[in-house]
Amino acid sequence: MTVVLLRHGRSTSNTARTLAGRSPGVELDDHGLEQARGLVARFAGGEPSAIVRSPLLRCAQTVAPLAEALELEPIVEDRLVEVDYGSWTGRALSELVNEPLWQTVQQHASGAVFPGGEGLADVQARAVAAVRELDARFAAEHGRDVLWVACTHGDVVKSVLADALGIHLDGFQRIVVEPASVSVVRYTPTRPYVLRTNDVGGVVAGLAPREQPAAAVPGGEV
Repeated sequence: MTVVLLRHGRSTSNTARTLAGRSPGVELDDHGLEQARGLVARFAGGEPSAIVRSPLLRCAQTVAPLAEALELEPIVEDRLVEVDYGSWTGRALSELVNEPLWQTVQQHASGAVFPGGEGLADVQARAVAAVRELDARFAAEHGRDVLWVACTHGDVVKSVLADALGIHLDGFQRIVVEPASVSVVRYTPTRPYVLRTNDVGGVVAGLAPREQPAAAVPGGEV
């Protein structure tokens, strides 16, 4: 199975340089809406069989044009929601860099727990579990390898990529995931393969698995 990890388009919080977290009503700005519309062309020739998204508005807006074009109903997955940043939610990044916890987030992410919120290790655990479970579910439903989309948030995508790359969560800040970027992971019975990261303009055509049962490929690896 191949999953396209899609970060939502640029939001009003991104441009304001604040930490949106789970704040209600944070939506895409005009550029973010343009990025969302552009996904239709980027996925031409590599149409996904399913679209899964975080429950937050900015992810719903990001996948809406693609879902309409493909006549797919997005699946809402709560475990792909943004990090609960607790009391950091809504604050300016220029303020947060002065917090002692900021350096822990940057250098020792696995030990970072946001005040009144959740820890980044817990974020990785829930997100990776969700992606792997959904991957297995779609494989069983289709009886073959398919391409699917998971639209979520920057730190969530980075945590899933860290797991797929086999690196410790403490190194996840080395991974760059920009708004509306796609990162692609191919899961097999033995290991994940990271096919693409932080692609902000490329097309997804050619990434869809060949039309054959997974069992036809020794080990499921291609």
